[in-house]
Amino acid sequence: MGTSRRDFARSWPLKKTIALSILICAAAVAQNRGGGEAPRGGGHAAVGGGHVPARGPAPATASQPARAATAERSHEPAAAPQNHVAVDRAGHPDVPHVDARNDRWVGHDSGAGDAHYQVAQPWAHGRFSGGFGPQHVFRLAGGNRERFWFNNFYWDVAAYDYNIVGDWNWVGDQIVIYEDPDHVGWYLAYNPRLGTYAHVEYLGA
Repeated sequence: MGTSRRDFARSWPLKKTIALSILICAAAVAQNRGGGEAPRGGGHAAVGGGHVPARGPAPATASQPARAATAERSHEPAAAPQNHVAVDRAGHPDVPHVDARNDRWVGHDSGAGDAHYQVAQPWAHGRFSGGFGPQHVFRLAGGNRERFWFNNFYWDVAAYDYNIVGDWNWVGDQIVIYEDPDHVGWYLAYNPRLGTYAHVEYLGA
């Protein structure tokens, strides 16, 4: 009887280690099968997840009225307008994004007359020359929506698009820059992790 107790006492640490290893492996398998945290960016496989569009948006076919929010008459100051779009598919975000299945730039349809993207002096700090599209993926190195940077290139986000970048990681997210065919003085910064994009202004190097 004493011998079996000693054997059990000696083997107990090994049994605990094996049991712990099995639990860790089971948790890893469950996460790989989708049991872990849902990916950010709507949690939909067709938005974000690292996809980078092959090209930027085509020019808008017709200049549509700007999606400006009309201020209601009240004694309280009107909230700043935010750039929201109609949800085009279940699980997609309600902000401008790219559908990974067909590279459609959802929300880029307001045309050149959109008052939210009028600039008094376009290209005041010169034009960006660091490269466009999927061959040039940059990593954000710091800042915020008012001023951010990567590779010593400095930018700001259009005020109307502030709500789009609320989930962006300013010290680690990848970013891809595309030319904006409609809004003079602006570029489009696309976030592959979330699949969203925002209008950005180049501030120089």
